[in-house]
Amino acid sequence: GKGSRSNRNHTLGVWTDFTLEYKVVSVFLVSLICGVGIVGNMMVILVVLTTKHMRTPTNCYLVSLAAADLMVLTAAGLPNITDALCGQWVFGYAGCLGITYLQYLGINASSCSITAFTVERYIAICHPIKAQFLCTLSRAKRIILLVWTLTSAYCVMWLFLSDTETVAYDNAELLRCAYKVSRSQYLPIYFTDFTVFYALPLVLATVLYGLIARILFLNPLPSDPKRSTKKWRKETSRSGRMMCAGSSCSTTAASRRQVTKMLAVVVILFALLWMPYRTLVVVNSFLDKAYLDTWFLLFCRLCIYLNSAINPIIYNAMSQKFRTAFKKLCHCGPQRMEKPASYSVALTYSVIKEMSNGESHDHFATEMEDELNTPTTKFLPASVLPSAKKMSLDEPSLSGPGVKV
Repeated sequence: GKGSRSNRNHTLGVWTDFTLEYKVVSVFLVSLICGVGIVGNMMVILVVLTTKHMRTPTNCYLVSLAAADLMVLTAAGLPNITDALCGQWVFGYAGCLGITYLQYLGINASSCSITAFTVERYIAICHPIKAQFLCTLSRAKRIILLVWTLTSAYCVMWLFLSDTETVAYDNAELLRCAYKVSRSQYLPIYFTDFTVFYALPLVLATVLYGLIARILFLNPLPSDPKRSTKKWRKETSRSGRMMCAGSSCSTTAASRRQVTKMLAVVVILFALLWMPYRTLVVVNSFLDKAYLDTWFLLFCRLCIYLNSAINPIIYNAMSQKFRTAFKKLCHCGPQRMEKPASYSVALTYSVIKEMSNGESHDHFATEMEDELNTPTTKFLPASVLPSAKKMSLDEPSLSGPGVKV
């Protein structure tokens, strides 16, 4: 058929289908994780788009991340179910190209969105004066548009690198969605992807979150504003950090620390959930015969899907505004959103009042501290497309056109 190519000249032996145990476990867990992730990320998008006071620059990046997560869960997660049930690729040549493209687009767009979000948080907390004109809603929208435009263009190469192939066994011929290039040719492409969309963003996030933590924990806002505000203002005026007085100081300090803790949770989860797959890829790049245990591959893929599904759960657990907005979306209770909105307005007024006295302030204090939002820190560099059956040994794949290992 169109785009098909025959397998290389060697015998792969007898093909055996997945065991019933594997089919039940994989279909159940993938369906559960992807189902929860798809619903959760759709809720994130809906609450931000439909709730006026939720439309902040920070939340714009979260919407971008949620959209990228939806793309990963649908393009990488759901085809895993059909692969487990059917044992081969069922979406044809066009499906192979399109799904591979969407996987990498979602993965790379999420990584870029997180990088943009990380820089924005750093500017808002460590350089509040610059944040007044750098961290705006219109600028966030332009950055997100640029991210999706560039990643869409970059991922076009996968349309030329992906193809269907027929794998011949002694007792069956199965269709696979694979690569046109060999494993040795693919590795440089993968490591470029790994560096640009995983390693560099992770290093940047580690450095910037460290600087944020230094500001919030080593140089905290005064616990007793009446006694220490004057001294603190004098010490911090040179660095341009936010000035505040009265009860808003302790609230701001506590909220900012909560944001940093939440960011740390996301980064740690990201590192743990990607570790099995990353380790497998590195190890297999040095092995003549790649390690492709079916259950371990399933474990690696489930970790990656969980990484894309868990962010809305983190928002709900650690952000009062998102928790209230999710409840309103589920129960359709219009009165539930009034208190957070009025509180945000009150806090905004207190900061504006500070500015009216001729003092500098953090442009994003009211949005970020009260929001308690976090980036979904998942610098997903390589895709996880589902077909991971018996692969030819010279071109092993973790999951079809998703990742060569």
